[in-house]
Amino acid sequence: MKQYTLEVCTDSVESAICALDGGADRLELCANLIIGGTTPSPVLFEKIRELRPDSRIHVLIRPRFGDFLYTDYEFDTIRREVELFGRMGADAVVVGCLKADGTLDVEKMKILREVAGETHMTLHRAFDVCRDPFLALEEAKKLGIQTILTSGQKKNCLEGRELIQKLTEQAEGKVEILAGSGVDADVIRKLLDTTDVTSFHMSGKCVLESGMTYRKEGVPMGIEGFSEFQIFRTDEAKVRAARQVLDERAK
Repeated sequence: MKQYTLEVCTDSVESAICALDGGADRLELCANLIIGGTTPSPVLFEKIRELRPDSRIHVLIRPRFGDFLYTDYEFDTIRREVELFGRMGADAVVVGCLKADGTLDVEKMKILREVAGETHMTLHRAFDVCRDPFLALEEAKKLGIQTILTSGQKKNCLEGRELIQKLTEQAEGKVEILAGSGVDADVIRKLLDTTDVTSFHMSGKCVLESGMTYRKEGVPMGIEGFSEFQIFRTDEAKVRAARQVLDERAK
């Protein structure tokens, strides 16, 4: 019987609880999911551990929005946060560094792998913008990286399923290929029918209206075009639907 894994990325306590109640096997914890995710605060990690002590939490370490070519200052921040969350008991750290030519920055990744120690390590979607995914997979194997999160170098994992299947075959079970981007119950069903991938990463997000009754318009707090009066949160029902598909296939 195949074992399937459902990981849900969350950036709040409320979303984490919804994900776990919906049947997530583990969380990827981040901040600012609306811009692809950045490193969460240690207090957010602690609060979820306090409320759900048995939950598996993988922590995204990403200092900023944008590319994965990091300055020395940025890399030092990443290194120290890997060490910090490892000490705090994170089940995994989720990282990725590239060189300017699009290859995996093996030297930096080796340092992070050493700093992480026994903590599980995921190579995040920096992988999806690298020059040669097959070479990067082999390098990840040698580094001792346990998981690669990927959309198959496409906008979403359904479009990238051909590469995801090839990576799954090349991984030979030594690296977990985690399909992400655009994942929901229907997409999982299609991927199960067309690939051998067994691990899935979703946000299951819904948009909630702010409770603010007074709304000052025309004063953006960040990127223009985003409403300050909408809240992105994990939808427990979407996670549960995905879980149901996996549980049915596992029978």
